[in-house]
This record gives sequence, structure tokens and C-alpha cells, in this order.
Amino acid sequence: MGGQGYSKMPLVLSMNNVSKSFPAAEGTITVLSNITLNVLSGTAVAIRGPSGCGKSTLLYIAGTLDRPSSGSVEILGENPWRLNERRLASFRNQHIGFIFQDHQLLPQCSVLENVLLPSLAGFTSPVDARRRAAALLDRVGLSHRLGHRPSRLSGGEKQRVAVCRALLHQPSLLLADEPTGNLDPETASEVGALLLEVAAENDAGLLCVTHSDELAERFPNTIQLQQGSVQFDSRVADS
Repeated sequence: MGGQGYSKMPLVLSMNNVSKSFPAAEGTITVLSNITLNVLSGTAVAIRGPSGCGKSTLLYIAGTLDRPSSGSVEILGENPWRLNERRLASFRNQHIGFIFQDHQLLPQCSVLENVLLPSLAGFTSPVDARRRAAALLDRVGLSHRLGHRPSRLSGGEKQRVAVCRALLHQPSLLLADEPTGNLDPETASEVGALLLEVAAENDAGLLCVTHSDELAERFPNTIQLQQGSVQFDSRVADS
């Protein structure tokens, strides 16, 4: 399910021979090396690997927050790097949802206002956006918290709000970076299950970086990164 102007496509994300390098005093540091990955609509993929292996860099490139040094990236058949900065920001807001380890809620805004933040770009009517935000919060059991500030929420409740915010525009691609990393085991299990459920319900491609064995085991597809390269995959990636 994509945003306005794009037909529904089974292939949401395509990364072909993607590499990422950074200059350093001791020479060039290669973080990712020739990564090839396809994510289909409704497919959930976990990315695993030790710290520093390039997991988050891969996620940020998939989300157009960082550019690859080489290789190609397509989202819904579109090369995002051909868009100017304004159009890229619009494309990202319409088609990609982000969930981070730190929920990144605005403390001065209510729960409902935080979920509505993506709608400020004006792609959805205020009435429709508010209706969808309220429905999402009801779906995750937070309909009684609409007017509360984040400081009054538990860690698990904050992360549920972040999930709702990411889903407001019904993105085709949902990206999660250690979404349960700051939660206790029981809450982490609940949030992990919720993330997979709502991604499936919205027919979104889900790409999730995690160190959690428990969360990774819930995913039907897993990619193992080691020193910037795919070492193991399950049905969705080629090294």
C-alpha cells in the first residue's frame, strides 16, 4: 500500500550491490559491501549482526536518510536519489515509516499530536488524519491516552505511539531500528508482536534492525551482517 500517485507494487524495496564507505585518517572505511536485498509488500525482514557491522547504515540508506557510495536503491520502483531535496522529503514522508530505539516523541505534544506530526506536510486532510490517528491509538490500546504528554507514558506505551506515528500515512516501507532495545523483556515481546501485526495488517514491507534473539525469531526472514556483508539470509537477500 503506497501513497498518492503510486500504484500498489509487490516489490517495495530493491537494493542492488549497495556499498557505503567513509573517508578516514587511516584510509577509506567500508561499512557496507555489495549488499543486495529485496523486500516485498507484506514481508518482514530482521537484520542482525554485531555492533558496527553496518546494520543501521543499511537501514538509513533504505530509508533515504543516507546515500550509498555505489549501487542502486529503488523504493516502489522509484530511484529516490533522482528527486530534489524537497521532493525526496515528500516521498519519504508519504511512503516510509520510521521507528527508532528512542521513540523520539515531542515532550511538549500530546499523544495524539505526536501521532499527527507526519500529517503536517498536508498530504492528508486534517479530519482524515485525526480519524486515522485515533483509530491507530485505539488499535494499540491507547485510546484513553490521547491527551496525555509522553512524560506520563511507560516505555512500552511511548513505543506504541511511535508505531502509530510511523503508520499514519499507511507507508509501503516500515523501518525499525532496535525498536525494543530500551524495553524490559515482557514489554519488548508485546511491542515486537504489535510491530509485526500492524505491518502485516497494513501490507507494509518491514525491515527491522535488532540485537534481540526473541524478536528476530518472530521474523520469517532474517539477514545476518558481518563486517558489512551478508553472511546468511533467509529467502529475501542475495550476497
